Amino acid sequence: MKKITECRICRSRNIVEFLDLGEQPFANSLLKSLDEPEFFYPLSLSWCPDCHLVQLNHTAEPTDLFSNYVWVTSTSRTAREHSEVFYNEILSRTKNLEKSYVLEIASNDGTFLLPFVKGGFNVLGVDPAKNIVDIATANGVPTKCKFFGVKAAEEIIEEFGQANVVIARNVLPHVANLHDFVKGLHMCLQEEGLLVIEFHYAMKIYKELHYDSIYHEHLCYFTMESIERLLKQFNLFVTDINESPISGGSLILYIKKKTGSELPVVRSYRDSEKKIKLNELRSWQNFAERVFSHREELLKILTDITDKTGPVVGYGASARSSTLLNFCGIDTRFISRIADQNPLKHKYYTAATHMPIDSPENVINKNIDCVFILAWNFTEEIIDILRNRFGYSGKCIIPLPNNPKIKYIEGN
Repeated sequence: MKKITECRICRSRNIVEFLDLGEQPFANSLLKSLDEPEFFYPLSLSWCPDCHLVQLNHTAEPTDLFSNYVWVTSTSRTAREHSEVFYNEILSRTKNLEKSYVLEIASNDGTFLLPFVKGGFNVLGVDPAKNIVDIATANGVPTKCKFFGVKAAEEIIEEFGQANVVIARNVLPHVANLHDFVKGLHMCLQEEGLLVIEFHYAMKIYKELHYDSIYHEHLCYFTMESIERLLKQFNLFVTDINESPISGGSLILYIKKKTGSELPVVRSYRDSEKKIKLNELRSWQNFAERVFSHREELLKILTDITDKTGPVVGYGASARSSTLLNFCGIDTRFISRIADQNPLKHKYYTAATHMPIDSPENVINKNIDCVFILAWNFTEEIIDILRNRFGYSGKCIIPLPNNPKIKYIEGN
């Protein structure tokens, strides 16, 4: 774990720390046994006065975080539905795609490439997690197991040539060497090709208090101003923007190697950031103050409930829930166990807070009084499952966005 001394985009040495979430385990470091040793690392954020990037102060070794991964994209209905919309958007923006191929970086299990495969297009995925690459390959999505950067780009171009479409969804914030990564994207893209980058938008994080999205995998929290500063260093230019439901609110940037075709929506995002002073230090200091207030409010709600009924159950052992649980000090005194739809997480324990994770069928029943929706960014999907699959009636704690809430649902 290395502490940075300069900004990851502009290399300014004047970065300013504004939020410290304490020492935490890696969010996806689930335990097979409670006897396993655990390791804790600093988790804090800084702001750059020159390019205004919000970023982690420490960098973990990528091989420690991503070589064996437990998030599988296809376990989320929201992600599966989004993949079809994403596919149609790209088709509407490209020509002669059948003469080239679609390259996706950090392609996970291939969920977002599958629509292209079904459409008869050539695809290639790249992902560093061998266990996930094996799943993608079994799903019929050709995938290379490697970390991406200039070296990987050279190998891909030599074997496959440049791609008409290059996709980088929810990966750029994970990257330690941004310059090497973005240069690799530029290299792999045909001159008239389309680069598509999706990321959890810092505007959403700021306005809706998504502090649970701060963990060691997420090194950067991009605004339009900071990401454009990075892209323009490599002659990449945002031409259009869509919004995505992923992570509770993401942006999809459509990017070309040439200027001149920018749509008005791009400027509207820049203007919105200026209006709310998103790129100013005082705004992020205010964010930090709200984080600590939220912890107090959430703990009061949980304490009031568990004092009367005992521990509740959780739903969604997401990576982001690890930050929430550890920062707030929520452990088995408050949540007895957690349901999760991803079988890779079953029979494991949450990092540091030691809650057992199992399938929803083994956790959810009509005798429970309250469900803490930890994967709150999939709240509607989870409530639908609780109501229609399990006939659950009762309270749901929804910790975010903004103030924690209690919602009552009636089962079918």
